[in-house]
Amino acid sequence: MLPLALIMRAKGVVVAGSDRALDQGRTAPKFEFLKSQGIALFAQDGSGVTDARQIVVASAAVEDSVPDIVATKRVGAMRLGRAELLSDLFNEAPVSIGVAGTSGKSTTTGVIGWILKATGRDPTVMNGAVMTNFASPDVPFASSLVGGSGIFVSEVDESDGSIARYIPTIAVVNNISLDHKSMDELRTLFRDYAAKAKVAVLNLDDDETVALLPGANKAVTYSLVDKSADLFASSIKPAPDGIAFDLAAHDATWRVHLKVPGRHNVSNALAALAAAEAAGVPLTESVPAIAEFRGVRRRLEVVGSANGITIIDDFAHNPDKIAATLSTLHDFPGRLLIMFQPHGFSPLKKMRTEFIDGFASGLAKDDVLLMPEPVYFGGTTTREVSSEDIVAGIRASGRNALALADRAACGEKLLEFAKPGDRIVIMGARDDTLTNFAQDLLKAAS
Repeated sequence: MLPLALIMRAKGVVVAGSDRALDQGRTAPKFEFLKSQGIALFAQDGSGVTDARQIVVASAAVEDSVPDIVATKRVGAMRLGRAELLSDLFNEAPVSIGVAGTSGKSTTTGVIGWILKATGRDPTVMNGAVMTNFASPDVPFASSLVGGSGIFVSEVDESDGSIARYIPTIAVVNNISLDHKSMDELRTLFRDYAAKAKVAVLNLDDDETVALLPGANKAVTYSLVDKSADLFASSIKPAPDGIAFDLAAHDATWRVHLKVPGRHNVSNALAALAAAEAAGVPLTESVPAIAEFRGVRRRLEVVGSANGITIIDDFAHNPDKIAATLSTLHDFPGRLLIMFQPHGFSPLKKMRTEFIDGFASGLAKDDVLLMPEPVYFGGTTTREVSSEDIVAGIRASGRNALALADRAACGEKLLEFAKPGDRIVIMGARDDTLTNFAQDLLKAAS
């Protein structure tokens, strides 16, 4: 919601808002930033909704029982979903680039946005994460960018089905795997999304994405495995703070250097280079630009080191993202002490088997996984599967895993276990206070 609010404010719209986190006293810096941008904040008690001329935009997580929504109905104001407003802006743009997939959306969106900005294309960008290249002391939460060129780049979300609302000029699909919806539902959503685009940018290393090829009007493909792809990466050389590879495209080869680590980021980079080229940026311009991309916040972000212990903050929250993080970290020595806070009880139930199998295969024998109960800040949910259910399955596979009462208990154990050379990894989504938790651990380890 924050980047959407910033985009509307930059367009000259009067914007106000409420948030459960504001009422609960969490993430104060984010709300101070919003106020500094001229956005008024109200308690989530209905007091901000008083006029039928207002338009109330709510995310899919906001229930009808929330007082603001009750007030919307009472005063006769228009209610829009977040995706309704965003897709309207997106579909009105002369050139729209949608970034979809189970994993890698925020990073790929950030890379495309950076390439377009760095090469003078002046895009508008809507991202679900803070883009480090655009962040500054005055704009610490740079998850959006407002440009004047008519190019609109945005993540598009399949979790609530809203991907169906978008009509992209260029449709990127990184990968498709089980997350919030069944595979049959996901196949339909992604197939229709890719078929609407003038150009579909598709990952040949993902079988579900390959299945979209027959329905595409025009497909541009990328791969780390299949040499027939339009953009092919080889000679991949990882480093702790980045990765390099050879890019083969159009009968030419470039050596590409990234400042973000992991093979999954090579794949994200290929998707971004292909999308930027489809939007008119030749590889001769985009390859030098991509070398200066510094990532998005909370994606394998090193918080700091103390007494030989490194603290890492990471957004991984579904099995694919977790697998990518573990694979990247295991490219280099050092035991992993992981705290994974699930992002909800419903995903824990839906992906129970995938979480167990993912950690069981991804953890090294000396690694340790700690899990508190899923994040919960209010609302309606069922609690049929707990963190203990997950770690029991992981322990049965011979890996080290513990479920603890809460995050504080996990923090105490992490510091108790940590030795020089270890890496403490804080994993999870939908909770900005995880970054604060990682920073507090660093202080305690110093």
